[in-house]
Amino acid sequence: MPEAPEVQTVLKTLETQIKDVLIEDVFVYYPKIIDNVDIDVFKNHVIGQSFRSFNRIGKYLIFGLDYYDLVVHLRMEGKFYLYDKLQNDKHIHVVLKLNNQIFMSYHDTRKFGRMYLYPKKEDIHSYACFKNVGYDYMDEKVNGMYFYNCIHSLKRNLKSCLLDQSIMAGVGNIYADEICFASGLDPRSRACKLSKKDCDKIVYETKRILQGATRFGGTTIRSYTSSLGVTGRFQLYLKVHDQTQCKVCHHTIKKLIVSQRGTYLCPNCQKRK
Repeated sequence: MPEAPEVQTVLKTLETQIKDVLIEDVFVYYPKIIDNVDIDVFKNHVIGQSFRSFNRIGKYLIFGLDYYDLVVHLRMEGKFYLYDKLQNDKHIHVVLKLNNQIFMSYHDTRKFGRMYLYPKKEDIHSYACFKNVGYDYMDEKVNGMYFYNCIHSLKRNLKSCLLDQSIMAGVGNIYADEICFASGLDPRSRACKLSKKDCDKIVYETKRILQGATRFGGTTIRSYTSSLGVTGRFQLYLKVHDQTQCKVCHHTIKKLIVSQRGTYLCPNCQKRK
């Protein structure tokens, strides 16, 4: 699943190509992708609108139109392609025909992705799709004390807290492993055992690692690329995820299952609390 750096890469790439471009027509081939409004309502409100702003909360893309916000969650396999004509592809489920002769096509093999349309509000966090989504990891409200207050009473493990989008949005499996490693903490550590100092370190490393990944266009592992001619390079800088040997102490990396996710850690560098 694309995480915040990959979503940001997609967003910035699209911005360079469709900013201020008008939507002339809409084709919806799999209605369930449109989550919160009827298909006819979606079409009527979107046609004639132009792309004005490009934002993100966690793993959600937010396309600001003239009078509406189009929110997209890519889920596991969602991707955008820009074509100069309609494509005959069973995995393309929504197409926005633009007035610059581009067909903005949403491709999703598993059909898990969703689109939401809302009349513009100043507080986008009030949209229903964000009901269970916390502050974005880059939000100024997210600091060590915030994270500590969210998790200090929990008996869950650290990795599950990092993956919990209601606590801090944008972190997924790959970066959770990297954050735990950089923080010197075993991902199986109990949240309630972590100190305020630990939480300061965790949030610092979260921001540092995800911002660094964004600068490199995200991480391309297995099936994910931006789908728009941009391939992430941050996988070249991963310290523990998908590695066999620790790049710091050269100890053998251990792979196990934590919170139902494949997890990598260095037993020598990471302390379990």
